[in-house]
Amino acid sequence: MTEVSMWQDCEIRRADSIMGSVHKDDRGSFGPDQLSPVAPHKLPSAHSPKEIWKKGGRIFSVLLAVNLVLLACTLVSGGAFHNVDLHDYDVFFMLTVVMLFAIAWMLFYIFRTSKLEDAIPCKDNHAGPIWLRGGLVLFAVLTLVMDVFKTGYYSSFYKCLSVIKIMYPIVQAVFVIVQTCFLWMTAKDCVHKHLDLTRCGLMVTLTTNLAVWMSAVTDESVHKAESKNPDTNSSHTRAGIRAGGSSNTCSCNTNLCKIFQNGYFWLYPFNIEYSLFASAMVYVMWKNVGRLIDHHDNHIHHLKFKVFKRTYFLGTVVGFLLLVTGIAVQIVYEIQVNSKNDSKRTNQVLTMYYTFNIICLSLMSLVSIGGSIVYRFDKRDMDHHKNPTRTLDVALLMGAALGQYAISYYSIVATVASSARDTVNALNLSYSLLMIAQHTFQNIFIIEGLHRQPPEEEDKIDPQQKDIYGLTFVNLNAVSLRVPESGTALPPTMLPGLAIQASEVTQSVKASKKVNWRRRFLKEISVFLLLGNVILWIMPAFGARPQFDNKTELNFYGYPMWAAIVDICLPFGIFYRMHAVASLLEVYIMS
Repeated sequence: MTEVSMWQDCEIRRADSIMGSVHKDDRGSFGPDQLSPVAPHKLPSAHSPKEIWKKGGRIFSVLLAVNLVLLACTLVSGGAFHNVDLHDYDVFFMLTVVMLFAIAWMLFYIFRTSKLEDAIPCKDNHAGPIWLRGGLVLFAVLTLVMDVFKTGYYSSFYKCLSVIKIMYPIVQAVFVIVQTCFLWMTAKDCVHKHLDLTRCGLMVTLTTNLAVWMSAVTDESVHKAESKNPDTNSSHTRAGIRAGGSSNTCSCNTNLCKIFQNGYFWLYPFNIEYSLFASAMVYVMWKNVGRLIDHHDNHIHHLKFKVFKRTYFLGTVVGFLLLVTGIAVQIVYEIQVNSKNDSKRTNQVLTMYYTFNIICLSLMSLVSIGGSIVYRFDKRDMDHHKNPTRTLDVALLMGAALGQYAISYYSIVATVASSARDTVNALNLSYSLLMIAQHTFQNIFIIEGLHRQPPEEEDKIDPQQKDIYGLTFVNLNAVSLRVPESGTALPPTMLPGLAIQASEVTQSVKASKKVNWRRRFLKEISVFLLLGNVILWIMPAFGARPQFDNKTELNFYGYPMWAAIVDICLPFGIFYRMHAVASLLEVYIMS
């Protein structure tokens, strides 16, 4: 046989094997599990635009986003201080313009791009889970309430304020409404039309959310800094607002004005979290542009979220006790610290605050270690499939934890190097060390839980083992050895097989009980950590600032340096808690 004929024969066999594998499994790479639920019967069109180089479109959109972020950083940081000849309404003008661009593009995507034929051939089932979209809607509603308060507050000064400052919260409210609807409908899309325009539009939307986040964080940080140090050099004052950079101010004297002012400052944490949640979802959409999902990478897990199913309630009860106690500590802390400048009272309330946090962090660290130990005995396989959502979750958990790490290490150095050796400093040192440990152990637990394969439907026994009169457990002495259809006795040769089947069923039930025990324990851990992270988010997000009330770090580093450290790092620590809540909810459901 010549080399040519041998080559032809090999090619024919290879083609036959490929066609055979296709016919063997009609749920191939473009099966119904992979394709969009909107059009499961369609294959991706052969005329769909194929990118010559996908990296090119991504690089251009990333460069656009980087330039917009740097511009936003420059304007936001420059507009926060009196001695910089840059006004806060310049920041509002830039944010208003980019929000209008983002609104226009989102409407174009909803009514034009997504309506094109074969625009969305498949969807990413891991992107935009229902609990994440539900949280986005909750934060969006509270952000709209904040915009109402802010509009009412700025409208009280319409005679001495720029029009753009009054228009900004109105445009932001429209942006929040449009973006929430957009993400609710399209978070799972893998779009294949208008690729470069879609990538640039998504990056503009992501950058807009980050710019709004930076503006809100700066405004909230300046407000908190002024309450601790009224002499701070900022462009915002609690008593008044500058009028176009002049020395004139508009005083907030009416009760309604003060209600609007205090209301929108209290609602800032929800606006901050909304911007970050939306940024994460938009980033996943950007990663999915032009993506064709493989069947094995997009397996659908039919997970039913049933609260408190197969749990012992211990983690839930202890978690709620921790949550209620933390809220009480937060209320007492705010009242005592802001009432009088009494050092003795401040030390007492700091002792109470640090003690509660030490207990909370210790329990959460021990529970996270216990969960990681349980994972060592978990027989579930690791999920190594490509998943942009999970990759982003892990990156955000690790990156956001760096903010709290930085504050803790700065506090440890200041506490150890300072001459004071009192109870408050000892508690502060323990609190900082436990904060580092808790973040580390919790990240290990969450990341390992996110990478586990979801369990199969529980207690699923081979159907052949249930053929014996439909019983799960068979007692051979209690079962009549007559076949119901014929009424004849079973032949003696079937008795050994019947005994083997019964023993296999018994072993399967015992193994299922062991698995259920591990799953219940993991669910209890997830619920407890979830509630613990909620209270640890509430405390710093709504005003608890022991970093400024405890003077050790302030005296050691000086106010400008320490304020910069806290204002930059603390927002990441606050975001870490809320993102950990979302990740723990997913770990709970997958357990």
